[in-house]
Amino acid sequence: MLKVVKIGGNVVDNPEKLTSFLEDFAALEGPKVLVHGGGKIATTISKALGIETQMIEGRRVTDAQTLDVVTMVYAGLVNKKIVARLQGLRVNAFGLCGADGSLMPSLKRIPNPIDFGYVGDPIVERFSVSTAQMLIDSGYTLVVAPITHAGTGMLLNTNADTVAQTVAVALSGVYEVELVYCFEKKGVLSDINDEYSVIPRITLPEYELLKKSGVVVAGMIPKLDNAFKAIASGVKSVVICGSDAIAAPGYGGTKLVGE
Repeated sequence: MLKVVKIGGNVVDNPEKLTSFLEDFAALEGPKVLVHGGGKIATTISKALGIETQMIEGRRVTDAQTLDVVTMVYAGLVNKKIVARLQGLRVNAFGLCGADGSLMPSLKRIPNPIDFGYVGDPIVERFSVSTAQMLIDSGYTLVVAPITHAGTGMLLNTNADTVAQTVAVALSGVYEVELVYCFEKKGVLSDINDEYSVIPRITLPEYELLKKSGVVVAGMIPKLDNAFKAIASGVKSVVICGSDAIAAPGYGGTKLVGE
């Protein structure tokens, strides 16, 4: 089974957590893909350059200057540091973004009702399965940065959860795929103030009830929306778990089920 693992920005931003995660990721057997972000680092570098960071509903507005920064940070600094660390752990990592090999073409998001600027929504049907499969079957572990392209020479900032979902769905046509979202929590929590209140299993109808009751809110909603879309589109299984559980059997965390 091919594992597509997305690591959250709060882990990427924490050197100790990232080191521990990469060691566990390196120990995973079989073919695997790692998708990452790096939002706080981009914000820090933007500030140092005198570029104001604008957020709307927790999402970054990407103007031309910000696009340059996130491209340098995500597809450059963060991506290559992770690749180098994995090489040090004897994982033959291959870093790339959505523009490389035209891996992930995207549509620039329509500026209505909110103009997020140079932000892209991936077109899963145009994902270059042949490029990814060639590299994976040659023994490489892909490390994918969340920068995509419009096919016109334009780069686009793209949500890393959506990138992971796109990779998983596109490759489910040639592999049995498991999508794993790793972040700072142990899974989907029934009580946000109790880190051990992990809900072990959520079906789609149960998810709708959890949203209505306010148990699942804010940033977890797009993450779970992406997860259930992935299941509906052919991904074998989706797990949301803590970054420290990636090497554990079954990962602990929350398993999402389509029915």
